[in-house]
Amino acid sequence: MVFVKKQPGDSSDAMIRKFSRKVMSEGVMHEMKKREFHLKPSLAKKYRKELARKFAKSYASSDRQR
Repeated sequence: MVFVKKQPGDSSDAMIRKFSRKVMSEGVMHEMKKREFHLKPSLAKKYRKELARKFAKSYASSDRQR
């Protein structure tokens, strides 16, 4: 859970900016988008395999450039 305490001299705009930064740094929005829709386990496995393949491909191509 994200908490932001108001310091003396902080405006409401500053509080909103602090809150937004904290939400982004803790990954709350990413987690919310991830949980927005249910993903069947078989599709999740397929998605992870595809990501791993893409990562391996990009890693291999960057390795050749060195």
